Amino acid sequence: MNGDTGRDERERRRKLAEIFGDVLPETTSDDRPDRTPAEDDERWYRENRPPHHDPR
Repeated sequence: MNGDTGRDERERRRKLAEIFGDVLPETTSDDRPDRTPAEDDERWYRENRPPHHDPR
């Protein structure tokens, strides 16, 4: 493999990003560690609950 391959790939990505923006993430959900959505969602809701929803 020659040294131009990496440079060519970077140039291709740069051109695509220039035209379309950064539309594809570097990693996909398959590449990321597993999470438990229910726990994360519940925490998010508790942290972002409006003050008028607080118990009195």
